[in-house]
Amino acid sequence: MATIYYDHDADPSLISGRKVAIIGYGSQGHAHALNLRDSGVDVRVGLRDGSASRPKAEAEGLRALPPAEAAAEADVVMLLAPDTSQQAIYEESVAGSLEPGDVLMFAHGFNIRYGLISPPQNVDVVMVAPKGPGHLVRRTYEGGGGVPGLLAVERDASGTAKALGLSYAWGIGATRAGVLETTFKEETETDLFGEQVVLCGGLTSLIKAGFETLVDAGYQPESAYFECLHEVKLIVDLIYEHGISGMRYSISTTAEYGDMTRGPRVVGSAAREEMKRILAEIQSGEFAREWVQENRDGLPNYHRLQQEGAQHQIEKVGAQLRSMMPFLASGGPRPQDVSGG
Repeated sequence: MATIYYDHDADPSLISGRKVAIIGYGSQGHAHALNLRDSGVDVRVGLRDGSASRPKAEAEGLRALPPAEAAAEADVVMLLAPDTSQQAIYEESVAGSLEPGDVLMFAHGFNIRYGLISPPQNVDVVMVAPKGPGHLVRRTYEGGGGVPGLLAVERDASGTAKALGLSYAWGIGATRAGVLETTFKEETETDLFGEQVVLCGGLTSLIKAGFETLVDAGYQPESAYFECLHEVKLIVDLIYEHGISGMRYSISTTAEYGDMTRGPRVVGSAAREEMKRILAEIQSGEFAREWVQENRDGLPNYHRLQQEGAQHQIEKVGAQLRSMMPFLASGGPRPQDVSGG
């Protein structure tokens, strides 16, 4: 059974007695910095000169410093810049200031799992990873709740790394909801797999394939959009709140029978074999090497695929239909509203 920790397992005094540097002020960065600040922790934010996020952080009353200065001041450094930027930031601004007893923290294990960052042996290496986007981490905290999180210790040089990680998790509100103990390896590999196979890659490909199948068969694109994209939220919300069985209880028996008899034909043995191949690419580091090289090359494939996706018919139809649904505009901040670094 997994080990899960809550507020009563954490010692708030541990993180309250440290100086924390949050490197980056994007989705996760702003949430960590503000939640820690409101929990009484001494926080500063590391941002490069000219960063568009600096005015946002300062408007919230946070101290914004160049990353090297923030890291030099702190004895706990949380790297929350994008995965592909962390290695350079670490080497240029963090590595030189780490001292025995310091803690280097992450919210995703990518750079440690694939050896892009190699901290000194006398520094604790810990991960505290909320399982939700930053705006939700912040909003839930402000409402008195929390978003569940993961805790992993890659190196315990001090003998207190786990306790400090739990205290940090308390500071951002994660122990209010529960913190699952894991490893950097497990978090990284399952996170990448979930994103690629189910949550993002699998889901968006399934939606577009269903839309294209209906349109190619002569059905109205608007009808295809509603059936294959718009209603996804209704089903996902039911699964999120009640599980798969609970969702099936809430839909019609016709829909439930079609789910149970036709779903396995869509995601059948061929899909499962491809899932295994994708998992193998993640485990071997093949995906990581590909993604790092893509960034070094200037992201040509990334931008091409992004543009192709934006030009798909489902986006044009969706934009028109969503413009007639003003209630959607009140659904919370858009990703670009909390981005930055």
